[in-house]
Amino acid sequence: MNLFTELRSLVIAELGAMTEAGLLPAGLDFAAVAVEPPRDPAHGDMATNAAMVLAKPAGQPPRAIAEALAARLAADPRIALAEVAGPGFLNLRLKPAVWQSLVKTVLETGTDYGRSDIGQGQKVNVEFVSANPTGPMHVGHVRGAVVGDALSNLLAFAGWNVTREYYINDGGAQVDVLARSAYERYREAHGLEPEIREGLYPGDYLIPAGEALKEKYGDSLLNKPESEWLVEVRDFATGMMMQMIREDLAALGVRMDVYSSEKALYGTGEIEAAIETLRGMGLIYEGVLEPPKGKTPEDWEPREQTLFRSTAHGDDVDRPVKKSDGSWTYFAPDIAYHHNKVRRGFDQLIDIFGADHGGYVKRMKAAVSALSNGKVPLDIKLIQLVKLFKNGEPFKMSKRAGTFVTLRDVVEMVGADVTRFVMLTRKNDMALDFDFDKVLEQSKDNPVFYVQYANARINSVLRKAREAGVAVDDATLAGADLSLLSHPAELALMGKIAEWPRLVDIAAKGNEPHRVAFYLYELASDLHGFWNRGNDEPSLRFVQEDVGVTQAKIALARAVAVVICAGLAILGVTPVEEMR
Repeated sequence: MNLFTELRSLVIAELGAMTEAGLLPAGLDFAAVAVEPPRDPAHGDMATNAAMVLAKPAGQPPRAIAEALAARLAADPRIALAEVAGPGFLNLRLKPAVWQSLVKTVLETGTDYGRSDIGQGQKVNVEFVSANPTGPMHVGHVRGAVVGDALSNLLAFAGWNVTREYYINDGGAQVDVLARSAYERYREAHGLEPEIREGLYPGDYLIPAGEALKEKYGDSLLNKPESEWLVEVRDFATGMMMQMIREDLAALGVRMDVYSSEKALYGTGEIEAAIETLRGMGLIYEGVLEPPKGKTPEDWEPREQTLFRSTAHGDDVDRPVKKSDGSWTYFAPDIAYHHNKVRRGFDQLIDIFGADHGGYVKRMKAAVSALSNGKVPLDIKLIQLVKLFKNGEPFKMSKRAGTFVTLRDVVEMVGADVTRFVMLTRKNDMALDFDFDKVLEQSKDNPVFYVQYANARINSVLRKAREAGVAVDDATLAGADLSLLSHPAELALMGKIAEWPRLVDIAAKGNEPHRVAFYLYELASDLHGFWNRGNDEPSLRFVQEDVGVTQAKIALARAVAVVICAGLAILGVTPVEEMR
């Protein structure tokens, strides 16, 4: 039940009737007509821009359209008042019965309230994390993992068929570095001094890999040239690192549907097939690129390369796919990988990357546009850095990791639920400060606590009512006399609940899961404000002497809790029923 969608349908229907009556010219496009919460709640429950967006194409003053539309809307049994404001804004007030019936709907629907079908079952691939398999996940990966997982939950809730995918970057030089680093730990396991020279991975996390190598190979790899052990050690160490990464993700509550390997693209003809597909479109050619900005003639040597004509699909410059020595650039397997996604039949692709991939966006969008003939949109979300603080100071690196704070460090200190919620308290393209002290404090300034406390408060009311012998199961509450909920503060809280389905649609269409966290904080704030108001106005308290009144008021509180639980589920956070 999306009241905003229902009221928009009413507005569109009345605009159509006005057209048939000759009050509006035929052929007007109503797509831009919206019904949304007014900026100032004092103006009404909802507002429509219909008159403002139709005035110019209709050739009529916006106020004239608004007044004619208001007269028609006022006849609908749901509308208490349709009022024109300013040059043609139209504000609507709904009758209390509309809001009261919403509480019943929420209780009967449960946490499926707000679930949408706007995705229409379309297949969407969400690629996220995709960390190099060279060690444990660090805090930078945490935010991308949370955003990707919450976005996947959100899209599934809104009707998309979602595939979560991890692209294993195991085809580059970094996995050879991993192999050499693990080999030194293998030597250490045999009592030899490891040579952790510059460029190798120094973290203690590779000590178990060295011991496992010893257990499998004994001393057979000692004193052998690198050429004889590199491939085996690389595959072995990569497998151990991926197992560690899977366990890290599990600790954060993240699961993947698919793990794809970059290495699997080499030697299989996949890269060649993707490039040949582009060549068949006339988008691959041999050429020389202009020198990069900032380069001088002395440090720039023009070389002929195999180039992708990415400028034909919106990029700034064409991009090399093969180097002058005949080897593939890093871009080539990425093209092949996305070609694979397109061929798997996805209707939409979403990639979630670190902020250092900013230069990657246009070229990859150009490649997907070409490979899908413009039919498969690619949205790339860049995740800005997370700055860690503790005791007012930047949090230091993990000795175990060697160079960074790990995901496990964060989760073990504050828990997965706190970690996930905090990572969504800023939009993905904004830097985020993660203060270990503040995320655990019990105050309004801590959004995790504030939302969880709202749910816990509601559950405390339910416990108190049960102890008094009042039935407060959802079925009983849905059947309560909800017409008893008529105070403006109660109606305002219902209005906030009504925004949830609309928020889901907006967040899903924009691939913006942080909107859910923002909404939950606002809803919790409204609940706490209502609760505190009951201290001064006893009639607003949830538990009253009259059982019927108590059940009606607790029905409202329970409806708030249902929405909070639905939102937390999308964020991947477990609701708290009692604060300790």
